[in-house]
Amino acid sequence: MNDATSVDSAPGIKEPDFSGIDRAALFAELARVLPADCLLIEHEDIKPYECDGLSAYRELPLAVALPREEAQVAAVLKICRKLGVPVVARGAGTGLSAGALPHKFGVILSLARFNRILKVDPAARLAVVQPGVRNLAISEAAAPFGLYYAPDPSSQIACTIGGNVAENSGGVHCLKYGLTVHNLIALRILTIDGELLELGSRAPDTPGFELLALFTGSEGLLGVVTEVTVKLTPKPQLAQCVLAAFDDVVKAGDAVAKIIAAGIIPAGLEMMDQPATAAVEQFVRAGYPLDAKAILLVEADGTPEEVAEEIAAVRKVLDGAGATEIRVSRDENERLKFWAGRKAAFPAAGRISPDYYCMDGTIPRRRLGEMLEAITQMEHKYGLRCINVFHAGDGNLHPLILFDANKPGELERTEEFGAEILELSVRLGGTITGEHGVGFEKINSMCVQFASPELTMFHRVKQAFDPAGLLNPGKAVPTLHRCAEFGRMHVHHGQLPHPDLPRF
Repeated sequence: MNDATSVDSAPGIKEPDFSGIDRAALFAELARVLPADCLLIEHEDIKPYECDGLSAYRELPLAVALPREEAQVAAVLKICRKLGVPVVARGAGTGLSAGALPHKFGVILSLARFNRILKVDPAARLAVVQPGVRNLAISEAAAPFGLYYAPDPSSQIACTIGGNVAENSGGVHCLKYGLTVHNLIALRILTIDGELLELGSRAPDTPGFELLALFTGSEGLLGVVTEVTVKLTPKPQLAQCVLAAFDDVVKAGDAVAKIIAAGIIPAGLEMMDQPATAAVEQFVRAGYPLDAKAILLVEADGTPEEVAEEIAAVRKVLDGAGATEIRVSRDENERLKFWAGRKAAFPAAGRISPDYYCMDGTIPRRRLGEMLEAITQMEHKYGLRCINVFHAGDGNLHPLILFDANKPGELERTEEFGAEILELSVRLGGTITGEHGVGFEKINSMCVQFASPELTMFHRVKQAFDPAGLLNPGKAVPTLHRCAEFGRMHVHHGQLPHPDLPRF
């Protein structure tokens, strides 16, 4: 057995070594508990699982398990625990932080076949679903009852609810209706030992520690979700979207802060800069004003009276903030057209550049304009273009850095560009992620965000659930040794990323 706890007596000091795994024993054990069509070990079969949506990072696993039943998931986990084999749980693979990147000495545990909606309860306004159910499919199943599932990532047509739980995903309407964590009622989870945990309750509160919130956003490091109970929200009677144009990005950023300061919490509040609107307009013809330096999309929903009152209040704030043009959607088709442009920002970037790198950080709303100006300076520094789309209402940034991976050095410059955006996010009082998670992509940026006492506490939580360190190792929480190396090799402005980094 290759038990990761033998690497060091203190958790989180160094990466465990999994190179001594007995592959023949692993394949034999997995074949014993899984049907032949539920286990992939040939190169051509496991190749599609080498990366998630962040294809810059690729690795082949030893095997891919595709269980159909909870008992099979438990059996796979018990085998991997016994043999000391890393396990990476995977949903649809739409993640953008390499959170589902395979471990080269590990098993991919795909929940794709857990795709059934088990129950829709309109009276209780909840749905019970398996983790492989698509986000949008929940709303489609709830639609006949006048209900929907509120969190709406841009990838909702493909991403799964299990992945949403792992990353605590948001979406354009999370400002008013919350992230995944705010729309969960209960989870069924299997530990690395194959033991079942049931977290949450339909009651307003439950005794003990709030483990439901702890697991949400834990990126597959603590357990594997096998069932999710979500809240359903009544569809509003009416929704209208305001499109506001600005001749200056700082004015647009300030307008966002002023809307919230006025006590208005829109259903959605998004911001796009001029390069983003130009890219989108070529793609979906949303009718965006191409001469604007930035546009805001502000949505109000509720009863007709509530919407009219909120739209009037929003217009007043936008006028005072210097908007050069204000449009209000005249009907549902125009509202959807406005949003189609925003939701098509990522594919639009793919049409104008061979590759793009989507960043995800969060800053205080009042500093949006400052961040945009800084990104413009970084474009010149790194010789790369960047288009910007923001969940502006909660300060969640999605800069899309455009590059060509076939040109030597461009991927490396792109990664440096992205890392500098995240470091600035921290300096401005924000964080290195908003909804995409840390995964493997931002593992070094965690050294910028947190000091060693905080990282040590994260590792202690991890050890409590996964003492052998087998669940998604090398992701989300860096080892103290990694941060020390990062501090030595990536000094910026003559200082270590965090003054409390350990020295080894």
